[in-house]
Amino acid sequence: MLNRYAALAVLACTALTACGSKNEMKLYPTAGPFAAQTPPPVIRITASNSEGSSGELSFRLPEGARCKGTWSTVAPRVITRERGINLSIRDLGGRLGGTNEDVAGVNNGEIYAVCRDGTIVQGTFVVGSGTTSGNGTATDSLGNAYKLLF
Repeated sequence: MLNRYAALAVLACTALTACGSKNEMKLYPTAGPFAAQTPPPVIRITASNSEGSSGELSFRLPEGARCKGTWSTVAPRVITRERGINLSIRDLGGRLGGTNEDVAGVNNGEIYAVCRDGTIVQGTFVVGSGTTSGNGTATDSLGNAYKLLF
């Protein structure tokens, strides 16, 4: 009986971890045919790997076309190297290693997606280093312009 509960706990943790790696972006029409609708539709985008610097996108346009694509951001990193001799009693010998860390600031990113009906959606955004939130703009080949928020 205990093993069954342990297995369920592991399964639940795995499912939560998988869900935690997704983020939602939203496209709000600001010009074009979609913006002329009352109320204008909000397009929800599922973005994978929100903790990384690139991932996949999937969404559906109001007209029903499914779209898939990629998002990517340029997140600069600082790389530090450590070398030398440490003469403490606890740690005789040298140190050799390196660390990577995010640079604080605003990073630029892009989205690009192709829909089943041939529509292309592309845009740019900015995101703060170490965050999963940002904003930008996008357009599609149907004549729509969007505000991108996440």
